[in-house]
Amino acid sequence: MIGVLVYFMLPVYWLVVASTKTASDLFSTPGLWFSEMNLWGNLSRLSTYDGGIFWRWMFNSFIYSGVGSVLMTFVSVISGYALAVYRFRGRALVVGAVMGSMLVPQTVLAQPTYQLLVEIGLNNTYAGVLIPSLVYPFGVMLGFIYARSSIPTEILEAARLDGASEWRIFLSIGSRLMGTGTVTILLFAFIGSWNNFMLPLLVLNDQSLMPVTVGLNGWSQASITVPELQTLTVVGALVSIVPVVLVFLGLQRYWRSGLAAGGVRF
Repeated sequence: MIGVLVYFMLPVYWLVVASTKTASDLFSTPGLWFSEMNLWGNLSRLSTYDGGIFWRWMFNSFIYSGVGSVLMTFVSVISGYALAVYRFRGRALVVGAVMGSMLVPQTVLAQPTYQLLVEIGLNNTYAGVLIPSLVYPFGVMLGFIYARSSIPTEILEAARLDGASEWRIFLSIGSRLMGTGTVTILLFAFIGSWNNFMLPLLVLNDQSLMPVTVGLNGWSQASITVPELQTLTVVGALVSIVPVVLVFLGLQRYWRSGLAAGGVRF
């Protein structure tokens, strides 16, 4: 476990160390040890470079990840609930198709998705990034597993006998019993949306619409001719992981209990 911890935390440690260095110290001093402390100066330059475009990228990432993850979670939960609760012809085929789609890499789907977005005029828009993210097969499967393990059929039958509609049963009973699983799906959806790179790279060409992942990639490529951007890219990468860490720390107790609940019965 110590070896695993070192493997995962060493890049983060290097990122913290590199963020405190100037552009010259970044390549002339030991990579895993501090030099002169220039973190605040680097943060100041990061905030003012190119009119503060970095914070615009961060705002865009919050839009894509915040709105996108909430909508993605809702679609995943309600789809998983429907697959778990209702019996209909072809249900096993639908579940199998959802599981099979999890095996297809997102990079394979990026180009066809981009062409569809261009044809309907949604390229270079917020909607062009948000709409494809609504479909999350992994989230649907988690919702399916949580619904099967946490919603007794007897409660649903009792609600139907009392005259409750299917929509009210889902909102009043199903969604509440799936609360822990919903938070778990939300966490995975947020992290996946925050780290989304390929689709925004293809869909967006307006710098003011780009998420932080695409923006920092552009700085990294431009640092060949503008050395200052090398440091700003490193500092920006450090700042960009802070929201993910905060979200994970805030939701980790739901995540752990959610994984345990989802593993009871498949």
